[in-house]
Amino acid sequence: MATDYDAPRKSDDDVNEDSIEELKNRSTNRQSAVVDEDEAEAAEGFELPGADLSDEELQVRVLPAQSDEFTCASCFLVRHRSQVAREENGMFYCTDCES
Repeated sequence: MATDYDAPRKSDDDVNEDSIEELKNRSTNRQSAVVDEDEAEAAEGFELPGADLSDEELQVRVLPAQSDEFTCASCFLVRHRSQVAREENGMFYCTDCES
């Protein structure tokens, strides 16, 4: 922190008076630390590890393979054609599996 050595120094009485005034201003300007949040609403989106999700239904839109994609015969991930490392017996292998 920069210090101004040319500034006039305050006496102990001035420092105590300023400190009391500063404390009063700080206490009135301080914002509330209380957050208005509904606990039930926050708990709905929170899932515990190992929670029973057997009654939950997963909805995922599955797209068919595109013309510029292939499925790696080693890792079974769908990749872009630019990632083909080799082809063997009609099976494609990605660059990650071949490296």
